[in-house]
Amino acid sequence: MPKQIHISQAIAATFVVLTVSAIAGLVTMIIMYQSELSTMNPTPPPTIPSTTTAPPPVMRLPKNLIPESYEVVLWPHLYTQITEVINVTSPNQTMLFTGNSTVNFHCVQRTSTIYLHSMDLNVSDAKVKDRDKNLNIAVTSMYYHEDQSDFLVVELNSALMAEGNYSLFLSFNGEISEALDGLYVSSYMEVLTVFICIYRFLAATNIEPTLARRVFPCFDEPEMKAVFYVTIIHRQHTVALGNADICKKKLIIKKTVIIHDGWEYTRFNPTPRMSTYLFAFTVSEDDFICALSTFFHDILIQTFARPEAIKAKHVDYAANITGKILTFYEKLFGIDYTQQKLDQIALPDLNPAAMENWGLITYQEGGLLYEEGVSSFLHKEVIATLIAHELAHQWFGNLVTMKWWNEIWLNEGFATYMSYFAVDHVEPSFNVKDTFVLSDLHTAFEEDALASSHPLNPPPQDIQTTFEIIEMFDPITYSKGAIVLRMLADVVDERVFNKGIRVSKNFSSHFGLAVTEDGGHTEVAKVMDTWTNQIGYPVITINTTNGEIYQKRFLFNDTSESRFVLNLWWEVPIRVMSNTTGTQLAWLRTPEIMDKFLSKHGGWILANVNCTGYYRVNYNPENWDALLTQLETNPHRIPLMNRGQLVDDAFNLARAKLLNVALALNSTRFLRSEKAYLPWESAVRNLKYFVLMFDRTEVYGPMQAYLREQVRELYGNMNFTGGFSGLGGKKSQTKTTQTNTIHPNLRSVIYCQAVAYGGKAEWEFAWKKYQSSSDISEKEQLRKALSCTKTIWLLNRYLEYTLDPEKIRLMDVASTINYISENVAGQALAWNFVRGHWEYVSQGDAAMVIEGVTSRFSTQFELEELERFATDYALGSATRAVYRAIEQTQVNIEWVGENKDVILEWFERQLSS
Repeated sequence: MPKQIHISQAIAATFVVLTVSAIAGLVTMIIMYQSELSTMNPTPPPTIPSTTTAPPPVMRLPKNLIPESYEVVLWPHLYTQITEVINVTSPNQTMLFTGNSTVNFHCVQRTSTIYLHSMDLNVSDAKVKDRDKNLNIAVTSMYYHEDQSDFLVVELNSALMAEGNYSLFLSFNGEISEALDGLYVSSYMEVLTVFICIYRFLAATNIEPTLARRVFPCFDEPEMKAVFYVTIIHRQHTVALGNADICKKKLIIKKTVIIHDGWEYTRFNPTPRMSTYLFAFTVSEDDFICALSTFFHDILIQTFARPEAIKAKHVDYAANITGKILTFYEKLFGIDYTQQKLDQIALPDLNPAAMENWGLITYQEGGLLYEEGVSSFLHKEVIATLIAHELAHQWFGNLVTMKWWNEIWLNEGFATYMSYFAVDHVEPSFNVKDTFVLSDLHTAFEEDALASSHPLNPPPQDIQTTFEIIEMFDPITYSKGAIVLRMLADVVDERVFNKGIRVSKNFSSHFGLAVTEDGGHTEVAKVMDTWTNQIGYPVITINTTNGEIYQKRFLFNDTSESRFVLNLWWEVPIRVMSNTTGTQLAWLRTPEIMDKFLSKHGGWILANVNCTGYYRVNYNPENWDALLTQLETNPHRIPLMNRGQLVDDAFNLARAKLLNVALALNSTRFLRSEKAYLPWESAVRNLKYFVLMFDRTEVYGPMQAYLREQVRELYGNMNFTGGFSGLGGKKSQTKTTQTNTIHPNLRSVIYCQAVAYGGKAEWEFAWKKYQSSSDISEKEQLRKALSCTKTIWLLNRYLEYTLDPEKIRLMDVASTINYISENVAGQALAWNFVRGHWEYVSQGDAAMVIEGVTSRFSTQFELEELERFATDYALGSATRAVYRAIEQTQVNIEWVGENKDVILEWFERQLSS
């Protein structure tokens, strides 16, 4: 069905249930990934520093040594299977790994000290060799730098000479992590009898951005690329996967001194020259992991998952679209995929959702497995988009890589932007372009409207520590990055943009040439700098009565601007139309007059046509009234994306006190007869803020009633089919053997309502279903539904369950806590729980947790609690999120105080009329 005509019945039904129950969160199509880096420039050799003997920069390695290759041997001493008595003993696992590495490097400037990274490793037996002369160089000392740099320092008794080639051998050992980072263990339990179970384990890596140093000593910075020769020692009857294809696999014979019976090794072919953060391997039982193999040209694509998932064909969808997406990217980029194989593996435990390790892409099981008839339509979109994102990184990030993490937006922004086109290519029926663009636009707008935001491309000296690097993996990097690239493509023309990305030389300078050749704008780099190097974005104000147009930074709290430079300005491309003219493109740099255009229009002006620019637009009241009248009388005169954007602009301008809140609410009246998805998505997203601010006040009742009225016509046009068996009361519990006939797109919402209006019996039934289900999609929907109960003690017990990884996996802790905090009955519980268990909770996505549990904060008491939290706790990678939450709470307090009475009066007036 065309996206501009009708919302699907399934999604419309979701709107009905959400609004009637006042759970105003809509499942939006934002795929958040924690991945890594990259620019459009192949990484050049590091620049030569001016000094050689001084200590290195605060957190950066000196550039006098350039790694060329690593020979790495790793031996995880992990048992992959342990049989135990249930509830009596816990598995006695071996968490040790040992290994050795030889890094071959080139010296570009004389030095007698080697700096590299090592973290939580016991390192010994250092040997340095002059490869040119085949001579050993004595090591006088080896020690760790006493700061946060993770520098391992190797002092030599004679200097390494410029232009010489050397090697460093090190032995090491460390602990396999239980916190999903570095080299970590993933496990699950298989029950054999009432008394006996098998614990199954696998080892995997998750080292981006700065945890390769926890697996082996290395030059752990993105520009320091090298070739990797890897050997993994593992138990017999297990399988090792790596970045490259297998070179040799054999048993280790007894006469090998340090190896015992029962072990074998897998040696891999050399990798392409790559960054350390892309290094990856897994070790698992050979009867745990199974592959569906397909071919792309002569490249073997293997999709690995548990055998039962392969047998049930849950990997078929992912396997079938992977080759199609690779074909699309090869044609778009003009460069072939460079590896000889591509493995994709669904892991029981992984945080983030996926990681683009070159040749071995890892996924959470829910990001790769799709079950027809059980998984929702949106889940299918998530899988397609996630695969498209990670495959885009095989070029943007893996093949071409940024110098430092401050430029990560080019990697993640490009992968996000390119995934729009790849998914549209393989699944045109999804109609994803407009929905993904508007979702990313609104996500970026929300994050970037606070003074605590950051530029897309901050100065490198501002991003130094590991925590600062991790904080860069946020909506600014992903969503704003994608939207700014879309704006650039619109300005220079998509054909020219695609020509630019096919050239693997300097990105910005090539765009300048490409645009000049085609007669377009000639200062692309200058234009882009105003969007990438500056914080925030502008609001463009157009006065149609006198022709004035000007820009200023958009902030929810404009008093925050006094702490920052006030003279921010942007090169703004404005596409404008009216009710009597077509679209025109103009540039706004300083306050200007639009007399020429204004003299041609007859009724209203609409700027930022199709939302191609990253800015908000405000108008004089007369133009707003004309636009809203057009929406109510004949909305199709206004482009679909702008129907959604007008709602979003109106609500957010009201939050920033640039527009009357009653006018923003008026922008929702046309929705009574709107059947397209985008305007509804925009309205629900913005009304969710109203729900969060007022669901504990008297505003909530009239607001809920108004929403019911707005969806009445949608509801009347739909026919509901399908029953509800297997959940929701004692009667349903007697039907557990029946087939679940609820449409997959509606299950999440209906499960939630069943638990919300049930009691202990319903909750316990859903929990047992969650524990026993082997279907990933079903488990996810049940895990979310369990948070919907209104019974306080059940919510509190559910929070306690997140401390037990056998009940709630560590990778799911953050989202489970956030599900509970979305429930008005659970928000305070979740906030207290997070403070009481911060050390454990913060091992997951700490920033996500903070954003979720503070989303309702709108009182002075809550602000003071949050400020105390910022002072008393070690925030780590959640530092920026906490101070963003403080600023947002300050904004909420002021906004609620000024607007509560007006909003209550508006809803009551609508109902009475």
